[in-house]
Amino acid sequence: IADQGEVVRRLKVEKSSKDQIDVAVKTLLTLKSQYKERTGQEYKPGRSPVPNPCNSSASPTSGTTDFSTTECQSLYDRIAGQGEVVRRLKAEKASKDQVDEAVKRLLSLKFEYKEETGEEYKPGHPPVNKSSSSPEITNMEVNNDSSDETSLYKKVTDKGDEVRKLKAEKAPKDKVDAAVKELLQLKAEYKSLTGTDYKPVAAASIDDKDKKKKEKDNKSEKQNKQQKQGEGKKEASKEQGSSLSSNGGQGEGQAPKKQTRLGLEAVKEENLADWYSQVITKSELIEYYDVSGCYILRPWAYSIWEAIKVFFDEEIKKLGVENCYFPMFVSQAALEKEKSHIADFAPEVAWVTRSGKTELAEPIAVRPTSETVMYPSYARWVQSHRDLPIKLNQWCNVVRWEFKHPQPFLRTREFLWQEGHTAFATYEEAAEEVLQILDLYARVYEELLAIPVVKGRKTEKEKFAGGDYTTTVEAFISASGRAIQGATSHHLGQNFSKMFEIVFEDPKTPGEKQYAFQNSWGITTRTIGVLTMVHGDNMGLILPPRVACVQVIIIPCGITNTLSEEDKEALYKKCTEYLNRLRNVNIRTRADLRDNYSPGWKFNHWELKGVPIRLEVGPRDMKNSQFVAVKRDTGEKLTIAENEAEPKLKDLLETIHVNLYNRAAEDLKSHMVVANTMEEFQKELDSGKIVQIPFCGEIECEDWIKKTTARDQDLEPGAPSMGAKSLCIPFKPLCELQSGAKCVCNKNIAKFYTLFGRSY
Repeated sequence: IADQGEVVRRLKVEKSSKDQIDVAVKTLLTLKSQYKERTGQEYKPGRSPVPNPCNSSASPTSGTTDFSTTECQSLYDRIAGQGEVVRRLKAEKASKDQVDEAVKRLLSLKFEYKEETGEEYKPGHPPVNKSSSSPEITNMEVNNDSSDETSLYKKVTDKGDEVRKLKAEKAPKDKVDAAVKELLQLKAEYKSLTGTDYKPVAAASIDDKDKKKKEKDNKSEKQNKQQKQGEGKKEASKEQGSSLSSNGGQGEGQAPKKQTRLGLEAVKEENLADWYSQVITKSELIEYYDVSGCYILRPWAYSIWEAIKVFFDEEIKKLGVENCYFPMFVSQAALEKEKSHIADFAPEVAWVTRSGKTELAEPIAVRPTSETVMYPSYARWVQSHRDLPIKLNQWCNVVRWEFKHPQPFLRTREFLWQEGHTAFATYEEAAEEVLQILDLYARVYEELLAIPVVKGRKTEKEKFAGGDYTTTVEAFISASGRAIQGATSHHLGQNFSKMFEIVFEDPKTPGEKQYAFQNSWGITTRTIGVLTMVHGDNMGLILPPRVACVQVIIIPCGITNTLSEEDKEALYKKCTEYLNRLRNVNIRTRADLRDNYSPGWKFNHWELKGVPIRLEVGPRDMKNSQFVAVKRDTGEKLTIAENEAEPKLKDLLETIHVNLYNRAAEDLKSHMVVANTMEEFQKELDSGKIVQIPFCGEIECEDWIKKTTARDQDLEPGAPSMGAKSLCIPFKPLCELQSGAKCVCNKNIAKFYTLFGRSY
């Protein structure tokens, strides 16, 4: 491996052809893979392979096993001790450097423990001696293990058949969910017993040719494959798919059925991260990309963004805002002009330093936001009060080179947004617009996405860098017990106008220069991630009707071998008729007339994609001049007369939006509480709630709250937040602050109730 590494480096230095380098790299990766297989360890330069002491299979007489177990136990105890050190330092409000150093030491010990034992450190789970303490294993023990394994395998298979049967019979959603949950538990037991994932016999024996055909037929399977290439870590295990026909004949459902893994394999309540990753890929919202933190927005996701764009664009134009476009590049001098502003963004700024092989004389930044790009132009355009107000908005992308564990939509290195930048002659005009825009953001969430939000003002610590004050809408995701910032509207005061000399002459004070008052405001594609997490369930995405690319999906049913070609054509014609009728009344509709998929497969596919209404029509429905409508949000089935299609479906779409909003509002209401002491606050926070507490507003106090509420598990890489942070000072708090009330720090007088919580 070391030699092959040298070969790769030499080829790169010599600027060899890409093909040569690729071949050498491929050889290097193969060698590393072989190394890992043989040693059970990753290859590390300068470190020769060492045996794993805690998994050693040394004989009982050698004394090695006892010694190794002692070593591992010692390491385990040192981690526990270091955890206590971290907690004590936080409780004592030690300096950040001290706490950081202790945390670094803790993480280092945990890493060392994992290296030695092959397992994550878990409090209360000391290392187990995995060595073979007795070489004599009786035939009875082996046979018992084998018998248990066979019995459990059969249970999993039977439960899988039961799930498929329930789906085929279109059983109630609750019944299907319960069966799926039992299936997952059985699979987990099987993996625990055997050390391998359960694999159905049919799936295990399928040959390469059939595999290729399956991948071609099953789009979702192809998507899952692409996700694996991007992430390299998702393993298919849950049989939530339906069946699909593999014959090319006229009817559907006659050929032997093959298992697919169209559905989700993770449960939202058990593993939110895996569930989220599967939903956004299998519902075809995104595809992973080969640059970390960047993602491909597929049409299903982009259409949601377009719906938001159409609504918001129309509303801001009523306020006199015009659209424009400024370059994505900004000079170093311009970016660094507002010191406090750039200090906040500095770690995230991406710099262009080279053109081809030539170093640039001065590095150029890719915009993290556009204040410093746009305001030099504002300074040139504004001379008199008659040139104000300036109200501009641009729809564009920005780059923030985020290193904190990227998550699609929620935290990405590149994202789409709109950013509005306005300038006014008076403070009052600017302050009025801040709230007008905030109300529009709240309407985007509530009227389009069916998500309730809390409106408020950010604390001094959390406000926009360089601004006067920041207002925000905050949403809540109960599955994780965390809040998420929805959109912000900033009052910049005169800070930027003084920096960039945006001045005008006021006729009331002749000869005296006045600085403009400015605002900036933005909403991003993060909205799509919030929508997914708030409304999605274990069947997949649930799209609110007003942003759904497809509001109604029409699926023909009852096509069998006994159905004549004439009747089949009539059924397809009826589906097309419904399609045209619904489109004529502006209901976004598609008909799935593909004859290589069964109705059951299509039901699962469109449920996963979150289409609000499924319209089923079969030969019997045609004779009775009716159809069946199935609501995605509840699974409820309704039989509707053919001549009432348009008004009934419009009403249903509205009902679905209201139901989704009410469900989310009830969720927010039950998870947002008041606490007046630190003990109450910590208890509510740890139960997955966001909490309004009396707060003095001091930055030092907020830092203390964040440190005090940090949990050990949040020290792991990728944790969304180390502790609770302020979300906003709500415009409408849950209760009024009593005169003389103390802040939760118990030192200062509280100024207002402030909403705190763990946050993305």
